Order: sequence, then C-alpha cells, then structure tokens
Amino acid sequence: MATKGLVLYLLSAFSLAILSVSFIDHQNDYSPPHQNFLQQSPNSTLWHLSGTDKIWPELKCNWRLVLATIIGFLGSACGTVGGVGGGGIFVPMLTLIVGFDTKSAAAISKCMIMGASVSSVWYNLRVPHPTKQVPILDYDLALLFQPMLMLGITVGVALSVVFPYWLITVLIIILFLGTSSRSFYKATEMWKQESILKTEMAKQRETTVNSCGELLIDTEYEPLVPKEEKTTMNNIKVCGVWYWVIFCLQFPIAFGVFGYESVKLYKEHKKRMSVGNTESICEASIEWTAMHLAFCALCGILGGTVGGLLGSGGGFILGPLLLEIGVIPQVASATATFVMAFSSSLSVVEFYLLKRFPIPFALYLTLISVLAGFWGQYLVRKLIAIFRRASIIVFILSGVIFASALTMGVIGIEKSIQMINNHEFMGFLGFCSSQ
Repeated sequence: MATKGLVLYLLSAFSLAILSVSFIDHQNDYSPPHQNFLQQSPNSTLWHLSGTDKIWPELKCNWRLVLATIIGFLGSACGTVGGVGGGGIFVPMLTLIVGFDTKSAAAISKCMIMGASVSSVWYNLRVPHPTKQVPILDYDLALLFQPMLMLGITVGVALSVVFPYWLITVLIIILFLGTSSRSFYKATEMWKQESILKTEMAKQRETTVNSCGELLIDTEYEPLVPKEEKTTMNNIKVCGVWYWVIFCLQFPIAFGVFGYESVKLYKEHKKRMSVGNTESICEASIEWTAMHLAFCALCGILGGTVGGLLGSGGGFILGPLLLEIGVIPQVASATATFVMAFSSSLSVVEFYLLKRFPIPFALYLTLISVLAGFWGQYLVRKLIAIFRRASIIVFILSGVIFASALTMGVIGIEKSIQMINNHEFMGFLGFCSSQ
C-alpha cells in the first residue's frame, strides 16, 4: 500500500530530525534561560524565554484583526472540506499578521479547528450518503481512529512544549510536503477515472456507477440555511497531581476503545470471509487483518501526535489515509472532520490547562470558524453537484496542505535563522520548567 511508504517516510524523517537535536545540544554552549525575567511591551504581554516567548496581542479592531478574520474564514472553509482542519494556514496567519508567538498560535489554531469541525459535523448530519442508504459519516472508522488520535494528541501537545522552534519547522516541512504530494497524485488519478466515466455516461445517456462505487456525481444535496468576555483561569497546576492524573487516565481509555472496535471489525471480517461474503464491513475496502489494524493504530497515533505538536490537526494524515484505504472523498471528508471535532477538543482542553492561549481571542476566532465550516461544506457540495466531480474534495485537501507547507515553512525558516544569529538556545526544553 502506498500509504505505508508515506508513513515510513514520515517516521524515518521525523526520527532523523529529532536525533539531530542531540548533536546541536553538544555543539551549543548556551543553557536554557530562566523564566524569571519578565518584560512588558505596549501591545502584548511578553515572557522572555528564548525560543518560547509568549506573545499575546490585545483583541482590538484594526487591520490585522480584519485580515485575520478573512484568512481564518477562508482557511476554515477549505480546511474542513478537505478534512484537514486548516491549522497550517492558521498558525502563520496568527504569527505573521496578528503577532502571536508560534506555540500560542498553534493552541489558538486548535480552537479554530474545533469550531469549524463542529459546524461541519452538524451540516453533514443532514447530508445523505451519495450511493447508499446509510449516514455519510462512517462511525466504525471514526471509532477506530478516534482513540488513537486523541492519545497521540496528548503526546503531541506535551512535545510542543519541549521541542525547539527550529525542530517544529523541520517537522512541518517534512509532513506537509509528503502528504500534499501523495494527495495530489490521488486527486489526479480520481480525475482521470471520473473523465472516463463521464464519457461513458454521455454515450449511454444514463448514470452508471463503477465497481468501486466511486462515481458520486448525481447526488442532490438538500440545501441548508444557517439559521470582550472574562473567564476564570484554570486552577490545575501544570505538572501537579491532578494534571498527571488526567494525563495518564487517557491511555487505558484509548486502548480500551480501540481494542473493542478492532476486535469487532476483525471478527466480522473473518465471519464474512468464511461464508464467501466479500462486501466491505464499512466504507474502507481493505481487509481487516491484525496487521492492517495495527497499521491503522500507528497512523492514528502519528496523526494525533503531529496534530498536537504542530497545531495542524490530525486530518493532515487521517484525510489522505482514509482515501488510501478506499473511502470515497465525501465520506472521507465527513468522517475526518467528525474525528477532528473530538480530537481538536481534547487539544483545546490540554492547551487550556497549559495556559497556552488568551480566552477572548480564542472565542472570537472560534466563532468565525464555526460560520466558515458550515458555508464551506455547503458551497463545495454544490460544486460537486454542478461539475459532477468528487475529486474536487481531494484537490482542495492537497492544496490546503501544500499552502500550509509554503507559509509555515518559509516563516519558520526565517525565524529559525534569526534565532541562530541571536545565539538562542536550540535544544530541548524542560516540560515542567518551561511552563
């Protein structure tokens, strides 16, 4: 399977990048600065901690906020349609335009992903399946990947506090270039298949569906009409007893839910094979063997870790993965968004406990994303019905990932060079001491 090659590429490249930090630590005579030094700036609160400065601009109406609103709306609309969330667009927007530090921007991007995902899920609950009399959301696949994604996000959020800025930039480039190129290849293949089938339809004067059920072009979608806060800060101490209790409690729950769904799919697959029934158990067309289930668990953990670490959403891996295992674009988008609604919510809770984002800004941008998620789903469903090409969703997915690679990569490289010139600390930071 081509996806195995992509995952192998990601794992090997990530491992080399992380190991390189040890080499830089030995070459760097600087030690991590202490957190005691505090400096105030006119427009933001800045805690000086080299490479991990917290910069929180005030929420006020100006050109920066207006531009961020427009970009956030478009990014949320395209991100939810592709099933990738749009974190790769939000983080550069929040750092370059609004002025947040990178790690706070990653936390706020999770709030935006959560808002867009929730509204998209609400929309998709009203949308029929293109070819079957079943919901467009595949709950079996969602239940299979959800616990592993949430477990990975727990790890990813913790790593986002420890990893240096330059390393996060390298990981972003590796991930986004790999997944965007694979998604674009998949989209072009689907486009060619749709062109062939449309030609046959024109000759026969009737709609036909290929043997894989991938021509989803005549589905009519029922139109839907969309019908300065203060909050108390959390009292849970970072690295305190209750923090670690909540942190560790996720592991048995995640493995328990994944194990239950895995056993269910495995037994059902064996039962159908024993009687010669080749019909797929869910939307995926793969065989649910122990090896494939373990591979899905690995992809889920990897996707969640990347999402929590980069603030990009696990959909950057889950979206292409669902397409690779035979899920049609509409169902892949809806299911990935459904999964992200839960996984991004967990990230928001964790970032809140770590005090990584300002509440007023997060609430405002989340509201914008809620509106964008709804209208993005509505407009793209209309485009699919007009042009009769479901591959539009995959092209949007590939485009969002590639745009994220450009924006986050360029900005990240520029800032990393600046940190090197300033002789800032480039190694790993302490998890508890850096909060």
